[in-house]
Amino acid sequence: MAKSMRIALLSALVTALAVLGLVTPTQAAPQGGKLDPRPSTAELARELLELQWRSRGTIQVSPIGKSNEGRPVWSARVGQGPLRILYITQQHGDEPLGTPAALEFLRQVGVGQSSHQRWLRSQVTVDIVVRANPDGHEHNWRYNYDPDADPEYGEAGKGYDINRYHDPAVAPEDNPSTESGLIQREYARFQPQIVVDYHMQGRYLDDQGREINASLLWPTNPGVTPEDVALAKQISVVAQRSMTDGGAIVSQYPGDDYEGIARNGYGLLGSGSVLIELSDMGTEHEQAQINSALRSMLAIATSAADGSLNTVDPAEADKIPPRGEPIPQAAATEHAD
Repeated sequence: MAKSMRIALLSALVTALAVLGLVTPTQAAPQGGKLDPRPSTAELARELLELQWRSRGTIQVSPIGKSNEGRPVWSARVGQGPLRILYITQQHGDEPLGTPAALEFLRQVGVGQSSHQRWLRSQVTVDIVVRANPDGHEHNWRYNYDPDADPEYGEAGKGYDINRYHDPAVAPEDNPSTESGLIQREYARFQPQIVVDYHMQGRYLDDQGREINASLLWPTNPGVTPEDVALAKQISVVAQRSMTDGGAIVSQYPGDDYEGIARNGYGLLGSGSVLIELSDMGTEHEQAQINSALRSMLAIATSAADGSLNTVDPAEADKIPPRGEPIPQAAATEHAD
């Protein structure tokens, strides 16, 4: 497509979204180098489309479907390399910080033509489902929006817990959780070797009394092959090292083996699948937590691109200490993967 035609189409799309009330021309970028921890539905659309425009199409943005309330669920893809990585953010609507990290990842990888950027894009293709649960974000709750739901996992009258409906035995068209089905379809189209799912957890202390900043875990379902568990552990070690280098204290997440959880479901399908949980430490720590997630995204992509991921000893993951006890006064902020 010619550059002039591409720009015209993007301009028309932005105009259409403005008419629909999703993008307004007065919305400004974050000031002072800070990233907006909770961009609105309109702001997210604007930022993604602006990234596509600024990258001159290097970043490809498109909706993969709509939520139950009609909001777009966005995919943003960058790179053209043979190794495919899928990042997912905000399956739980009230766990927002992976989303701004994803936007910044796209900017740092896709907007520019430095030799490092061009090399990274030539080695990997990264697809990001950015804010998988826009309705949950809008309602500021964990679930999607489905007032008719009486789910096994979720809350009657509210909706489904999206991260319990990735069972490979359930086809997307039969999935009662709309947004989970959209992620399943995107996975099937993209066929990633690596999947990393970003969430948030409560506040915990390690055995030295230090507050934990993040926790992570690989597939624990017994049906996942040893090779895919090993890859997930290698990814986990790379993520843990990158976050620790940024000052974070990282632990193992105490998750279970249910096949509907994304890290298990996509592990069963043959990917190195990892959960990363950022601790909900309050507004004063949000920028640091966003940066920690960003560091992990960049490190995973870079280590996959240069092959260093393959040299990591998976057994190192087992040395990541378990998550400790919750901070009592922060118990109300508890989340589950």
